[in-house]
Amino acid sequence: MIAIRKDQTSNIPAIAPGSLLGIEHMAAAEIMSLLKAAARMNPRRSRPPLRGKRVLLLFYEPSTRTRSSFEIAAKSLGAITTLVQSSGSSIEKGESLLDTVYTLRAVGADILVIRHPNAGAPLLAARHLDIPVINAGDGMHEHPSQALLDAYTILRHKKTLNGLHITIVGDIYHSRVARSAIHLFSKFGAKITLCGPADFLPELAASLAPGLHLSRTVEDAVRGADAVMVLRVQKERLAGKKISLQEYILKYQVTAERLKLAKKDALLMHPGPIVRGLELTSEVADCAQSVIVEEVQNGVPVRMAILARALGKGKDGR
Repeated sequence: MIAIRKDQTSNIPAIAPGSLLGIEHMAAAEIMSLLKAAARMNPRRSRPPLRGKRVLLLFYEPSTRTRSSFEIAAKSLGAITTLVQSSGSSIEKGESLLDTVYTLRAVGADILVIRHPNAGAPLLAARHLDIPVINAGDGMHEHPSQALLDAYTILRHKKTLNGLHITIVGDIYHSRVARSAIHLFSKFGAKITLCGPADFLPELAASLAPGLHLSRTVEDAVRGADAVMVLRVQKERLAGKKISLQEYILKYQVTAERLKLAKKDALLMHPGPIVRGLELTSEVADCAQSVIVEEVQNGVPVRMAILARALGKGKDGR
């Protein structure tokens, strides 16, 4: 029988310690602790703190970077990994999320990493399991490990996150990456500028965090920025919108000329997958300021730190 932890003061099931469901409710000190732990992780050096532990990767959505880096991170810590996808599993037969996670716990999962198209799915799983649950992206809600690896990447080039000017350009409305980034950087007093057309950046976006700035022009948004984060734009989401694909490219594509308006040492970032020729040019994607590939590399030590923290294995994974 699976033990469901209960909060001592309510009937709401408690969340297992070590779970990572979002950035919004994390303290800045907790975030920095994770980032410092990530800096001590070495994926190429054998570390056995999770030896014999089972990390279940439950992915209802396609993924390359997040899935592979979580798997490599787990194996680098000595864990056994199993991937469960919606295709080829009982999910295709109509099995509910809760019945699926109960099954995975019953077969021996020690940590559940879940990616789901519906916001709140990891929280639902966490409230019904007695093991840590890691959110690998849920609908339009959050993608906490991406925000952490982005912060980690910036700190590899900048002395501090405090007071930086971070610009995010693209489809912010649909982006869980943007939401987690906004929550994280705002905790360190960063100036955050959001840029995009009205369909992708409604005025209410300014209420996500204090001190957000909205801009409708890339030129104004990137001017003086320390880091420019470009978001993927899905062509199908432009269908029926006020702005056409060509108009989006003309007004919002990040080009080399526009990037020059940022600080000389500004970082060019993208969570991937990138669509060259749409949200940014190939020249920008491959420029000296681009840290897109570095972001992917940094995903492994950051997710090692997340998994080590999940089972209370200390700040350096031991």
